[in-house]
Amino acid sequence: MDGIKETHAQQKRERTRRLPTVCIVIYAIFLLCLLIYITCLFSKNFADFINQHVSAPVRAFLAHLTNWLPISLAEFLLLMLPAILVSLIILGMKRYSDSWKDVLIFCGAILSALAIALSTFFIGFAPAYRGTSLDKKLGIERKDVSAEELYNTALILSQKINAEQPKIIYGSDGFSVMPYDIDEMNEKLLKAYDDICDEYEFVQRLESRIKPVMLSEPMSYTHITGVYTFFTGEANLNVNFPDYTLPYTAAHELAHQRGIAREDEANFLAFLVCIESYDPYIRYSAYVNLYEYVAAALSSADRELYLKATATLPQLVLAEQSAYSNFFAKYRESVVSDISETVNNTFLVMHGTEGVKSYGMVVDLAVAYYRSN
Repeated sequence: MDGIKETHAQQKRERTRRLPTVCIVIYAIFLLCLLIYITCLFSKNFADFINQHVSAPVRAFLAHLTNWLPISLAEFLLLMLPAILVSLIILGMKRYSDSWKDVLIFCGAILSALAIALSTFFIGFAPAYRGTSLDKKLGIERKDVSAEELYNTALILSQKINAEQPKIIYGSDGFSVMPYDIDEMNEKLLKAYDDICDEYEFVQRLESRIKPVMLSEPMSYTHITGVYTFFTGEANLNVNFPDYTLPYTAAHELAHQRGIAREDEANFLAFLVCIESYDPYIRYSAYVNLYEYVAAALSSADRELYLKATATLPQLVLAEQSAYSNFFAKYRESVVSDISETVNNTFLVMHGTEGVKSYGMVVDLAVAYYRSN
């Protein structure tokens, strides 16, 4: 009997010294996904095909998988990360520390979880960075813009703001008030997205929800207003920011969720979606947020024209912009924001964009859009 027990124990030890088959399969899938992404680097048509026929189902699956959760799974996992790491270290010390071979096998098994996340990125989101640009999909001509064109675009947006502003309620703090909660805002945005999908086939039709970030206040110090987490398929929203930024930012993250990867393009699709809405507050959010991008570019190009454009805005909108400046003052200078910007810039540059500058490049798309309309 003792011999049989010893044999079983030996067999058990041997099993722990081999990398589990499931991990080997995960690494094989990772290599396949990486190969597909590398191919996307050399062919926009192939990247478009993958984004439409492979990435879209992956994004939809992940979105539906986490959609029922009222909280952000990605945020929960991030908060639990220290406990997860400590648990893994304890497990490794107890069961996989007999030899260096055991340690390496344990590390290989743990890293397979990272391989799953990277596979999800390479097959579910990264190809969208390499496909046909949004201006070509929309049939507009994107080119360098002059100060005069920036001014004309700012005036158009100012006219739109003036038309929407009387329908907006403002609080005593100077900020406009969104007249419904995040869930209702989400429903209104999804309806607008459905209308956009009817007009543009390249926009993925998807039922999803925006996830409010529980730690929105601390997140504000990173200057991050929202984030799409590709490994959970969630569009996450920093709800600490003023109401007028929320619909536009939410539409931006929902655009990422639908395969619009580049930041300027997600910004512009968010604008198109919001102005398609039947809700005046969502339209107001789009016009004001895009105006701020255009005005910032105009201020750098021609200060006099910038002041002329600013003079056309309603006083309540100017007061809201002033209130935002006061709100953001406590978050403006922080080490965390510098680190966050560096990481984000590196990530975006690695995937063929202009880095964090690409957020502001929505101005080129706005000018091209109104030039062609």
